[in-house]
Amino acid sequence: MTPYAPLLARTRTIHRPVGPIAYDCVKVIVVRDGSAILFSEFGQKPVKPGDVIVLGANTLCGSEPEGHITVTTVYLDTDFVLDQVRWQYAGFVADRLDAQGFADTMYSEPAQILRLGEYRAGMLMPWLDELVALSIDGEFVRHYLRMQALWFQIAYVIAPFIKVSPVRISPSPDFHRASAPWW
Repeated sequence: MTPYAPLLARTRTIHRPVGPIAYDCVKVIVVRDGSAILFSEFGQKPVKPGDVIVLGANTLCGSEPEGHITVTTVYLDTDFVLDQVRWQYAGFVADRLDAQGFADTMYSEPAQILRLGEYRAGMLMPWLDELVALSIDGEFVRHYLRMQALWFQIAYVIAPFIKVSPVRISPSPDFHRASAPWW
């Protein structure tokens, strides 16, 4: 792993159960092959190719592969994510601190399974593969703009599937709320 990168990706195949573990970052897990039973805040649910799992920071999640499962996981530093929220909703949030409350209100479900389908998830594979290759290279500074571009391509495809709280955007100086995904 690189010493520190606010955005990195890894692909791996899992053959044994993984106990519940939490990371201090946001994780976006794309199921590429195989299947598993996932255990998290949503209970116990099956996942298969075409599914994307979104886990908020510090959200416990475990899995039990049914034979094997191959996934690509994108790890996103929470500060990096909050900066994206801040700038996407610049007209609605006053600053980065406001972005934290805004994100907490919009994304109240810390664990979600997004059912993209195999065709739509398949569109992500070249971007995920390149993101993994650049992450493994370890030259984050050199690859930063390309990695961010790849992440934005991936986020653009999955964002419509993310469940958000039913609140509305209001460009007032009071606490702001939104009804669309932030990434």
